Amino acid sequence: CLCAEPINIQFTSGTTGNPKGATLTHRNVVNNGRFIAMAMDFSEQDSLCIPVPLYHCFGMVLAVLASVSTGAAMVFPGEVFDPAATLAAVAQERCTALHGVPTMFIAELAHPRFAEFDLSSLRTGIMAGSPCPIETMKQVVSRMNMREVTIAYGMTETSPVSFQSATGDPLDRRTTTVGRVQPHLECKIVDADGNVVPLGEKGELCTRGYSVMTGYWGDEQRTREAVVDGWMHTGDLATLDAEGYCNIVGRVKDMLIRGGENVYPREIEEFLFRHPKVQSVQVFGVPDVKYGEEVCA
Repeated sequence: CLCAEPINIQFTSGTTGNPKGATLTHRNVVNNGRFIAMAMDFSEQDSLCIPVPLYHCFGMVLAVLASVSTGAAMVFPGEVFDPAATLAAVAQERCTALHGVPTMFIAELAHPRFAEFDLSSLRTGIMAGSPCPIETMKQVVSRMNMREVTIAYGMTETSPVSFQSATGDPLDRRTTTVGRVQPHLECKIVDADGNVVPLGEKGELCTRGYSVMTGYWGDEQRTREAVVDGWMHTGDLATLDAEGYCNIVGRVKDMLIRGGENVYPREIEEFLFRHPKVQSVQVFGVPDVKYGEEVCA
């Protein structure tokens, strides 16, 4: 079947070190783009502002293919990201949607000329690419008029989106979780031995279904390590609640152990983001004689 043939080799560092070429098929990316658009209630009435790079799955699938599959217009503010150019494009073209990673939205909100741009046409869009600070999400909804903004979660190896919030989800769900599993995909959360953990408990998130890559280009060993019985091991720590909402709590490899206590950088970052003078923060571990590891922000 032609749909199963590779269309894109998307390089990603993924969970570790050297870049790996995630090999994606027509079936992978076309279907994923369509389901992403459906989660945003996209139609030919919509106009999407795209400041994210096209060499990345965010620009290619979540933006271009989502628009193409629904007939939405695409607006490119410039060759590289510029917050003022992005805000101007939204205002001039009356865009109904805007995509970006959290850093982009933070830069737009903090721009000294922010108040000059009329963003009343905005309705939805996607914040993704890295954990989305809850405070930033709230500001995007209130100050940028993106009342139906959605969070998408995934990885290049899964074409990329496997979880996305819906436009109608309650705001607290859209700010504190990455939504629910996309149509026609399965997920499970497992412990270190590969056993499924109870609801609400932390473990590694795994995804299975149409979106999983055919493999890493020319690297069978790393493919076998990442994809086991069809399940893509994401390397992300997550919890699932009884309604199916997923919360990404960190990376399996990012967890710090401070004096025997498990510390998840994401939780500390969320707390620090609540301070009005903190624009952006990254938390990581540093060696410590007393505690073994100490938290650094």
